[in-house]
Amino acid sequence: MKNHWVTFLQGSVAVKIEGKGIERFINQLTRAGLAVWNVRRQGTMAVTFELRLSDIHQLRKAVRGQDLHVRFLRGRGVPFLWKRTLKNAGFLFGFFLFLAVITVLSNMVWGVEIKGATPKTEHEIRKQLDKLGIQTGHSQFFLDDIETIQRKLTNNLPDVTWVGVELRGTTYHFTVVEKNMPEPVKNPGPQHLVASQKAVVENMFVEKGKPVVKINQYVKKGQLLVSGVIGNDKEKYPVAAKGKVYGKTWYKTAVELPLSSRFQVYTGNAAQKYYIGIGSMKLHIWGFRTPRFKQYRTSEEAEKVKFLKWTLPVRFIRETVREKEERDRNYTKKEAETEAKKLARQDLRKKLPKEATVTDEYVLQEHVRNGTLKMMIYYEVVENIAIAKPIAQGDLE
Repeated sequence: MKNHWVTFLQGSVAVKIEGKGIERFINQLTRAGLAVWNVRRQGTMAVTFELRLSDIHQLRKAVRGQDLHVRFLRGRGVPFLWKRTLKNAGFLFGFFLFLAVITVLSNMVWGVEIKGATPKTEHEIRKQLDKLGIQTGHSQFFLDDIETIQRKLTNNLPDVTWVGVELRGTTYHFTVVEKNMPEPVKNPGPQHLVASQKAVVENMFVEKGKPVVKINQYVKKGQLLVSGVIGNDKEKYPVAAKGKVYGKTWYKTAVELPLSSRFQVYTGNAAQKYYIGIGSMKLHIWGFRTPRFKQYRTSEEAEKVKFLKWTLPVRFIRETVREKEERDRNYTKKEAETEAKKLARQDLRKKLPKEATVTDEYVLQEHVRNGTLKMMIYYEVVENIAIAKPIAQGDLE
């Protein structure tokens, strides 16, 4: 046979025929369209050959009325292999179950190692990992990817500068770089306190040094507020001036807000589908219900499947379909003014120190153009304006 693969898939049978007129019988089979090959004579009264499994019934019909004896020696091909497989179904089931269990265990989290962190920081990291589901015995398929884990940890840990995340086999390795907060100087050198910006002095709390400005006095940036040189005309000596000088400062903030806008938001409804991927092919294994979302966004995450220490050319794919919708937001002019002031104040707070207080605000400009409200707002703020300046040698003279 030229096409051995087709024959293997369909199945073939080795046949032995004994009797008289064998050559004539084989020629009769050939004329009837039956494919016969590997014909071998076995003595003077017997011949063996092979034919397709599907031709067995025609062979039985042809041999009726003939002085011939037919024996089927053996079968070859997929149909016979399948039959043998069914006989050993229990063994095969156990074998594939064993492979499945090993594969599942190879894709679970069995260890979490953290390096470079103090005990306090390590405790905080483990609390965050628990929230992310990174715990011993959890499947890796349902965890975030490495980049997402790294981003979430860095954002949620204020005392950490950087977190390196690496997955080796079934163990997550975390390398931590903590923030090195500068220790406050216990004994600073001789220094003055000067103004960080122009302001009107509102209040002062001087622990050490000599105040040289008064309440309600206007000061410029860099102007001396508290002198670090104390004593009299005969004897002067430097100290580290210390204290806080609160001054009234001024800021301007510009803000724009459309009166009407349209934007997309997620509704919170979502559906997940799971696939096994091999190359460019995907086999759908779970989540067959099609969500009835008018508008949606689909995201896909793929995890490589491991078997012991080897990475298989197979991926576990989690596809998430999130419903979204368009919403219109319309403001009246008064509502837009209120919202614009709120946004402007939020923007201002990002520029100010925590202890600063906004005492007053004035709208300098306000107009609506092309459906957009534009405002310029002026703020009065009370904040500590004192900063240290080392005392130069000439200041003592």
